[in-house]
Amino acid sequence: MANINSFTPLNPPLLRGEADRQGGILLIGCGDVGLRLANKLISIGHQLTIIKRSPLELAGVTVINQDVSQPFSLSSLSPDYIFIILSPSASTPEAYQQVFMDGLKNIAQALAHHQPKRVFFVSSSSVFGQDAGQWVDEQTPPEVAGFNGQILLQAEALCLQTWPSTILRCAGIYGEGRLRLINWLKAAKPVETGLWSNRIHIEDVVGILLHLLAVAQTEQHLSPVYLGVDDCPVLQAEVLDWLAEQLALTPVPKTNTAPRNKRLSNQALKQLGYVFQYTDYKQGYRSLIDDSRAALSEF
Repeated sequence: MANINSFTPLNPPLLRGEADRQGGILLIGCGDVGLRLANKLISIGHQLTIIKRSPLELAGVTVINQDVSQPFSLSSLSPDYIFIILSPSASTPEAYQQVFMDGLKNIAQALAHHQPKRVFFVSSSSVFGQDAGQWVDEQTPPEVAGFNGQILLQAEALCLQTWPSTILRCAGIYGEGRLRLINWLKAAKPVETGLWSNRIHIEDVVGILLHLLAVAQTEQHLSPVYLGVDDCPVLQAEVLDWLAEQLALTPVPKTNTAPRNKRLSNQALKQLGYVFQYTDYKQGYRSLIDDSRAALSEF
């Protein structure tokens, strides 16, 4: 049985959230992205229920402590909109299968009594296995290579078959506390000169999800898939060299290679009216440079 903790709603809700008070919003998965999204939804007055594996105390919401990889019931809930933002416990086929496939099947069973207006499922650009530096958009057929992309593609299909859904395929997410490239510099790990990289700031992931919700609420057309990525696919070597310069670190060694990976386009989201807060890596990383310097001082 899921453990449900109720908290006193904020007073009073803003008009923006009044329309969905009856059905409200269900947020399944509340890690870094989910928690930021939850706080935004609360601030604009939405009635919110969160399902999360571990305990969470957040004023103004109902929190259900539940591992979605195990069967459960939501017979008392009839949400208008659902955000599904799941994270595997490990980077293994078993962990991906458990959270994305078993989890989605259990969610569908728990909501079998109800059809939401729309479900938003956060996926990954790893469903695209293209690996020659070519451009990729929403119309590009996936060429899945790794197990993670294969399982995510299956999960997307299940989501689209089960509910009116929109999939957000995110590129590599960066932002506060995410220092993967800084660690790359510290380790002096070589980088391929032909390796393309794509990224999106975590604040834009949240912003896009809110924008998709706003479009859905006005009953405008939403495509089944959007790519969550900034304006600027860029060679990874260029990003690392720029960061090394900003942080006064030694550039990493280079390995000469042909073009690899892919370049993702965000034109569909821009045509939908979304305005990016961080259009390229320089804008995004400038806001993190001080955090990075602090992290470096610990070593």
